[in-house]
Amino acid sequence: MKMFLKLIGLFLIVLTMSKCKPYVPEGQGIIGTVTWIEGNQMPMIQDGEDPSKEAKKVERSIQIYPLTNIADVKVEEGLITSIASKKIKEVKTDGTGKYAIDISPGRYTILTVEENGLFANIFDGEGNIQPVTVKENEWTLVDILINYKAFY
Repeated sequence: MKMFLKLIGLFLIVLTMSKCKPYVPEGQGIIGTVTWIEGNQMPMIQDGEDPSKEAKKVERSIQIYPLTNIADVKVEEGLITSIASKKIKEVKTDGTGKYAIDISPGRYTILTVEENGLFANIFDGEGNIQPVTVKENEWTLVDILINYKAFY
């Protein structure tokens, strides 16, 4: 009898957990995590792990612009130093690099704010910088890897 009750209890727990859904805020926008990596990223045989290869979740300001093309920016040393578009929104990541930006449906460019400029490392086939599409009532996942000080 005890075994039967344990099985029923386990069944109820599994049934309850299968109905749980992860929390997703209402509305729409962009969510993700910002990660920093630097130094030599080439694989090597060595005695220990190289701490410079470790990716770190970082706090950063993130700026959203209308979809912007590479022809509309000035780039110096891998960072955008001038942009023709007007910033729409800016948010900060939390201490674990996570962010959420509520924004209307549309196509946008998403950039991180670095000490000497703005950063993005993804472009589409038309030269648009870090393009992201936000659809009505959907959250778009955009994880950002800041790697302008890394070499491969």
